Amino acid sequence: MLRLDVEFPSEGSKCSAWLYLPESQNPPPIIVMAHGLGSVRGMRLDAYAERFSELGYACLVFDYRHFGDSEGMPRQLLDVKKQLQDWKAAIAYARTHKGVNGRRVILWGTSFSGGHVLSTAADDLHIAAVVSQCPFTDGVASSKGVDPKTSLKISGKAIKDLVGSWVGAAPVMIPTAGPPGSVAMMTAHDCESGYLQLVPTDSVKSFPNYVAARIALKIMAYAPGRKTPKIICPVLFCLCETDTVAPYEASYYHARKAPRGEIKIYAEGHFDIYVGSAFERVIQDQIEFIQRVVPLN
Repeated sequence: MLRLDVEFPSEGSKCSAWLYLPESQNPPPIIVMAHGLGSVRGMRLDAYAERFSELGYACLVFDYRHFGDSEGMPRQLLDVKKQLQDWKAAIAYARTHKGVNGRRVILWGTSFSGGHVLSTAADDLHIAAVVSQCPFTDGVASSKGVDPKTSLKISGKAIKDLVGSWVGAAPVMIPTAGPPGSVAMMTAHDCESGYLQLVPTDSVKSFPNYVAARIALKIMAYAPGRKTPKIICPVLFCLCETDTVAPYEASYYHARKAPRGEIKIYAEGHFDIYVGSAFERVIQDQIEFIQRVVPLN
């Protein structure tokens, strides 16, 4: 297995990525992967990619613009439209790379990107398969778990950030994950500890646990789950029953509408399936699905 540091263009900026190339006589299918809300590829995506690559699949694991090692100013700007553009750019790069089979592209997304892959696959009829892990499918459903007083405070910061962006002011930042009752994007009891456990040990002190607040004004309107009826390729939905970020009920409702959807349900919470025994269960289900619907030969 070979892991290369690569870059690809997206709307005039460069996205940084890891390209995993397994030893293979024939160009392998490629799995395109990215993380969730405010996260970067180093937050356990390598654990998934290594397992897929060991089986013989290529993987392209990228950071969105404005995050991680990718270009884009201001930093920590979370924008749905831009991230969907980055997905299209990553797929275009994968399809033209000589070392892989560009006609057999699989999308893998988790949390916020679990919604992005649904939206992307609905618009791209040539995607071979999708894995959507604890997906964000409905902004309204996710917002119901936030205390109204907290929502009001977040909205105030978001409006200030948006208005400031019109005159070139520095972004108003808000924590991505914080303790219950704090003003942060995710504040359920398991969010701060669950989110930060994914950060590599040597990066914890320097990790930017914040995003530009303006995303809070758009996130409620984002409902990628509504596109599931339009996805024609096989889709594996990995849903967590006690998910405090992407509510299980909403995700299950949308997953059932995918024509070729398959649903796996786990008793864990949103951040549990990245580590430990829960990770082992979910990765085995994903491996079985990928090998069955997009075999190497």
